Amino acid sequence: MIRFGVIGTNWITERFLESVKELEDFTLTAVYSRTEEKAREFANKYNVDTIYTDYEEMAKSEVIDAVYIASPNFLHSEQSIVFMNHGKHVLCEKPLASNVAETKAMFEAAKQNQVTLMEAMRTTLMPNFKIIMDNLHKIGKVRRYFASYCKYSSRYDAYREGTVLNAFNPKLSNGSLMDLGIYCVYPMVVLFGEPKDIKATGVLLETGADGSGSIVAQYDEMDAVIMYSKINDSYLPSEIQGEDGSIVISENISSPDDIEIRYKDGTVEKISQPYAKLEMYYEADEFVRLIKEGKTMSDMNSFENSLITAKIIEAARKQIGVIYPADEK
Repeated sequence: MIRFGVIGTNWITERFLESVKELEDFTLTAVYSRTEEKAREFANKYNVDTIYTDYEEMAKSEVIDAVYIASPNFLHSEQSIVFMNHGKHVLCEKPLASNVAETKAMFEAAKQNQVTLMEAMRTTLMPNFKIIMDNLHKIGKVRRYFASYCKYSSRYDAYREGTVLNAFNPKLSNGSLMDLGIYCVYPMVVLFGEPKDIKATGVLLETGADGSGSIVAQYDEMDAVIMYSKINDSYLPSEIQGEDGSIVISENISSPDDIEIRYKDGTVEKISQPYAKLEMYYEADEFVRLIKEGKTMSDMNSFENSLITAKIIEAARKQIGVIYPADEK
């Protein structure tokens, strides 16, 4: 049984805890929040006795073996390293860190302390993503990867009325690329590796955060086109286009659940399967397995894949003009 603490008492942590109810080797033993009232309120929902308002004290705790970190992006690296330096395993929400330098520092801490660190990118650990990988050969030589994740944010309504919430605050290392675009970038990296070059454009908001953007990535024999946004919707599917057919992901690429191959002769093969578990179950299951097997990293959400993703995102941000305070440290 792996004893977990959680940092972050928001909706994503609640979704994570709902998803792991069926995970036999998971138990929640501690909750952190900046205020005692919020920590106690959240802990009571899950019948947890131990709370913390100081995460460094939590890291020293003997009641947890691992931590799930879902704090604002700019805190991910600092908090993760503190926990790893105290021998705790870390499952950190995507994006793993603000930039490449922070990402590398996290990997170094994991290696030095011989603990498990994994980016909580659920997409690539869901069963239908493995189905995509297993069926990729059917479409012949891949010539283009196209991924779209454009979803109008409810928080943008507040922004338009003059209130800047966390989602559009670059001081927290936030914006549409870090929040939604990463769901398009990470699968590309897992499937095709590091591109030779990228070109990025985007829409900068008055705060300095990116509201939307596009990335074109160049590989030796293919290219990739990525579109993402938090200020407008899109209803386009994502596709992996090959010479003999295309794999079409009709629903959100973040949680692929409706996938078919459309062959050039007009035939269609549905390859997706219904999920037996909630979407975040699979990342938690992978993480627990890694801990029990004494592994530092996942083969799928590996250090290499997370680092390449961080490089692409940082390069794209620089081209768009998105600068975070973390970049200037």
